[in-house]
Amino acid sequence: MRSVAFLLGLILCGYSQAVFSQSSSKFSINTYINDRGDTLRYRQLFPDSDTLRRFPLIIFLHGSGERGNDNEAQLKWGVMNFATDENMIRYPAFVIAPQCPAGVNWSNFNRDRNSTQMTLLPSPTKPMQLVIELIDKVKKTLRVDTNRIYITGLSMGGYGTYDAIERYPHLFAAAVPVCGGGDVSRVPSIAHLPIWIFHGAEDPAVSPVYSLDMLQALTRAGGHPGFTQYPEVGHFSWLGAYSDQQMLAWLFRQHK
Repeated sequence: MRSVAFLLGLILCGYSQAVFSQSSSKFSINTYINDRGDTLRYRQLFPDSDTLRRFPLIIFLHGSGERGNDNEAQLKWGVMNFATDENMIRYPAFVIAPQCPAGVNWSNFNRDRNSTQMTLLPSPTKPMQLVIELIDKVKKTLRVDTNRIYITGLSMGGYGTYDAIERYPHLFAAAVPVCGGGDVSRVPSIAHLPIWIFHGAEDPAVSPVYSLDMLQALTRAGGHPGFTQYPEVGHFSWLGAYSDQQMLAWLFRQHK
């Protein structure tokens, strides 16, 4: 029985790797280099190339475990849900998944070690600055609907999502931060923005209090954020978030 189970495990593992390889091949391999020689590696999913329509642009920010320079690890969690055949038909879009180098972050917050309070620092990190530059570039070179630019991210990328919308509150049409946190003092500038927050109730890595703080601040500022907290779920709340067809339908309805 053990040998049969082991063989079955190998077959399932091989199948999963084959499915991942097939889906990841839908993402082109790209590098953005600015005038100063700074480099951002990213993968990109394209919608149907035979139409002349303009399409939404989704920026997907990965978590800390996917940092590096292989330009592949950032596809491990979440973003593949946008690349299924069904979702590419239902929600055609440009999807850009940049990779943050090791040792740095998407966000630049000063964190209070004794509380969940965070302060957005004046300058973005270099990876975030490059993401914004890349958005400006693709707006000029691709058929992007500039009224439908969305941003989402998980864990480190959830913090990055808040960082981006608090720095550039009029760039995005909607945001989906997953198990992240932001600067509640900057919330009045983003209260107008459609936001859907996700978190696991038992997250040991990023306390759900960070998301609850943002929910309460947004609501007090007059915003109407969505909020989903999964009971009995730890840090992997993104498994539910990016599989949620209601969230996807909501996201693609949003316009500036």
